[in-house]
Amino acid sequence: MIIVAHVLLILLGATEILQADLLPDEKISLLPPVNFTIKVTGLAQVLLQWKPNPDQEQRNVNLEYQVKINTPKEDDYETRITESKCVTILHKGFSASVRTILQSDHSLLASSWVSAELHAPPGSPGTSIVNLTCTTNTTEDNYSRLRSYQVSLHCTWLVGTDAPEDTQYFLYYRYGSWTEECQEYSKDTLGRNIACWFPRTFILSKGRDWLAVLVNGSSKHSAIKPFDQLFALHAIGNDEHKPLREWFLIVIMATICFILLILSLICKICHLWIKLFPPIPAPKSNIKDLFVTTNYEKAGSSETEIEVICYIEKIGVETLEDSVF
Repeated sequence: MIIVAHVLLILLGATEILQADLLPDEKISLLPPVNFTIKVTGLAQVLLQWKPNPDQEQRNVNLEYQVKINTPKEDDYETRITESKCVTILHKGFSASVRTILQSDHSLLASSWVSAELHAPPGSPGTSIVNLTCTTNTTEDNYSRLRSYQVSLHCTWLVGTDAPEDTQYFLYYRYGSWTEECQEYSKDTLGRNIACWFPRTFILSKGRDWLAVLVNGSSKHSAIKPFDQLFALHAIGNDEHKPLREWFLIVIMATICFILLILSLICKICHLWIKLFPPIPAPKSNIKDLFVTTNYEKAGSSETEIEVICYIEKIGVETLEDSVF
């Protein structure tokens, strides 16, 4: 028992020493990362990179980093690597901060922040486009061996309120790693591009990547401010068409159901018509006008019995009344 107690005390002491080495010490000071940069890597996409501080004291602990997005929309998250990709609009500029952190069950130790910024692109106010809308359309593609469907893209916008008359706009889209410039435009009365059509794209109809769209412009009289926007494919007018065989079956079934419905309605209408307007019996040949008087002589009696048959005709209903006097 004494030996077991000594072993337990040794193990307990070793555990305490190990935990003390793993937990942050109040005397440890965390230093901020260095060489923090923001680089544009694509339409509406940036890469944040930094390096650990070379003067940071090295201990048996796992350092992490907290990233905070300041503009255009506030956000923050934690990571253990020294770079991070962000998909975000850039026409309003972009700024972010990063710091070193060390977490434990009871406390958070953090360094000071280091920040970097991308300024908003140049351009005169009121010259960028407004009301940008984009829709995708998925159709069957029997000519491609890569996939059985094809996604087209259509975007429209309005000219900036202060854009000069000679302004010309140009649209680009990015999906994943693929970026493409529009080649087919629709124009307004002044010849300015106000819509774009991509008959074939590299967009996946059921993909989860963001669709990034950028519209910039040029003018001899003013610098045109660019405008970019992100679209989630499940949120834009993705009017996915089924293959032709499936549509053919749907049309056939719908036609059959429609014919059966029409026949059912015709039967019901005919049955109701007969109830509302039954056929009128042909009149007897010996009836004159509305009343007919027939005299009967009774055997052994001098009384005369008169039988009057009256036809009272109403709309939709024929009533026959017999009166004997």
